[in-house]
Amino acid sequence: MSERTKRKSRRRAARAPGGLFAYFEAAEAPLGEAPAAQWRQMMRRRVFFVAVGLALWTVGVGARLFYLQSEQHGAYTARARKQQGATIKTWPPRGQIVDRDGHILAGHRDSHSIFAFPSEINDPERTARKLCEALDPCDEVFYGQLVNRLSSDRSFVYVRRRVSDDELARVEAFGLAGVRFEKVPDRWYPNGKLGAHLLGHVGIDNQGLAGLEFAYNSEVQGRPGQKIISRDAKGRVFETRLVESPTLGATLELTIDKFLQHIAERELHAAVEMHKADGGTVIILDPSSGEVLALANEPTFNPDSFLRDRFRVSPPDEENRLNRAIQNVYEPGSTFKIVTAAAALEKGVVRPDEMIDLRPCYIQFGEWRIDDASCHDTLSFADVIAKSSNVGTIKVAQKVGWETLGEYIERFGFGQKLLPDLTGESPGIVNDPSTWKDVDLATAAIGTSIAVTALQMAAATNVIANGGEFIAPRVVRALRHDGERDERPPHRPRRVVTRKTAETIRDFMEAAVRQGTGVRGDILGHSVAGKTGTARKLVGDGHSTSEYNASFVGFVPSRDPVFTILVLLDAPHGEEYYGGEVAAPIFRRIAESALRHRGVAPSNRPPSSFLARPIGGSFPGVSSSPRALSATFVTDDRAVQRMPDLFGLSARQARRELAPLEVAVSVQGNGVVFSQWPKPGVFVEPGMSVELNLARRLTTAESNGLRP
Repeated sequence: MSERTKRKSRRRAARAPGGLFAYFEAAEAPLGEAPAAQWRQMMRRRVFFVAVGLALWTVGVGARLFYLQSEQHGAYTARARKQQGATIKTWPPRGQIVDRDGHILAGHRDSHSIFAFPSEINDPERTARKLCEALDPCDEVFYGQLVNRLSSDRSFVYVRRRVSDDELARVEAFGLAGVRFEKVPDRWYPNGKLGAHLLGHVGIDNQGLAGLEFAYNSEVQGRPGQKIISRDAKGRVFETRLVESPTLGATLELTIDKFLQHIAERELHAAVEMHKADGGTVIILDPSSGEVLALANEPTFNPDSFLRDRFRVSPPDEENRLNRAIQNVYEPGSTFKIVTAAAALEKGVVRPDEMIDLRPCYIQFGEWRIDDASCHDTLSFADVIAKSSNVGTIKVAQKVGWETLGEYIERFGFGQKLLPDLTGESPGIVNDPSTWKDVDLATAAIGTSIAVTALQMAAATNVIANGGEFIAPRVVRALRHDGERDERPPHRPRRVVTRKTAETIRDFMEAAVRQGTGVRGDILGHSVAGKTGTARKLVGDGHSTSEYNASFVGFVPSRDPVFTILVLLDAPHGEEYYGGEVAAPIFRRIAESALRHRGVAPSNRPPSSFLARPIGGSFPGVSSSPRALSATFVTDDRAVQRMPDLFGLSARQARRELAPLEVAVSVQGNGVVFSQWPKPGVFVEPGMSVELNLARRLTTAESNGLRP
């Protein structure tokens, strides 16, 4: 029998009943092996392989389970939570921002947001179309974004946040599946534009983006809470649970006086409109503490509509949101002469009554020529400042020297940031005095080669107002949280000049208002110390040949100051553009209103009886010209009239204005009226002497000198 036949026989035997044993029996005889031993050996091998396989499988499963339970526990837990629900942050209302008297400048109110659960929306395109019908506006771009959101695999998506009541009602009326609504806290600025550059504004997530809202965001925002949204196996929401309550933010208490802020903004806006200026700034400081009582900029914006109207109108221009008071720099011009005067008096290089030769009314440095707007042969140093002589100030500065002048520039706070409460402040531009040439010293002395911020100039003037000490400005008084008030104390004063020097410069500034360049800043019944400034506007790396910055800075009442006020107009384009013409009247109007608001009693009492001229009428002997002041006082049965403002008139026009007053007029010089005595608003009687000083107004092409 062949080997092949033997194998077939064994296979048939294996398939027969008892086949396995028959198989071995069939193979036993020819092979000559013991069937039992062979079988056991084969079974051991098979059991071994099966056992090894089971062991490896058990080890692999265990290792995988261990890996999933330990290494991947967090990832799978997060995936499960995402599938079963979502955790959403809930923000509390932002803390209030209030003025010094507790009036709300920024608060909160309830608003609504619309969101959706994509897993519950079967037809994203239809839902998006319906939402577009209810929301205003909804263009093709927003519609496409909405379809993409509603088609995503995210747990939830926002449709639109902070919607109007009408939009909310329209969406609710559709009853769209998967679309939900939630009440959210919204920022509210109840006074509209008031204090916009100080307060700043918030973003879509109630995060501060500018101003105090940004600088104090962590304190005012509060701490968020959490809520969990739970879903069933089909992704449907069946429970919303709050797991952590949000914590209300702190209340920010400012140094700002709401009513003074309103006065400053009102008068600044009117002046910018009247003089067609590019913009402007007004700052009011408390001389004793350095507190910022008002800070106004023009142009401005409405922080309340900045976010709410983002879908309906273009956001405010960057220029409108610029805080000019601390971010813009300008050449201060003649207002800076108080620093030069302080350095000169402190070092004893000049006396107030020392006469200074101003001839030939200009000073030359190579190709640079600096002129006086009004020519005088000699003036005392007091009159040099009061009448704002460029030549006289430069001659005194040459005695002071660059090292001393540079020292006092720094001591008065220039070249450094002063207000840490706000971000984005510029330190100004002050070149290293050791690099100055003669012309640099001269131009720095009259404020035309140094760039400062309006806040720096106001703080420097405050040094004179409070008797010679520098107090850094501040705008935040305290933080209130959980019933506790964390007060921010005023900055520690730093002595800059002696009280005697400060009082002397105060006298100079009073003279500038009584009979110098600042006569339009005088206030009936109150003593005023002030200084005018006019300087060409910085444009790129040079100066404009047609645009100026006009300013006036001073304090009132000058002998017991309550307010330090700075007014700055950026490029007035009307017929008048000098600081004494456009900025001084704004100062006067703001100061008058501020003094009334604070109830400050007049320091210079007017005559006892006052009779106002009837509207449209006149009194005998009183000019009805628009330039004449419309009031007559009655004293001892005689009508006493007020001196009109004659600035800028020709000699003939001035005599015509003065004719009804029956006064004796003395005219000196040629051109137009530059100064007058008595000053505007002073009471005059028939027969009094009136002195008019005339000067030819120099054009930009004729002179590099600047009239204050």
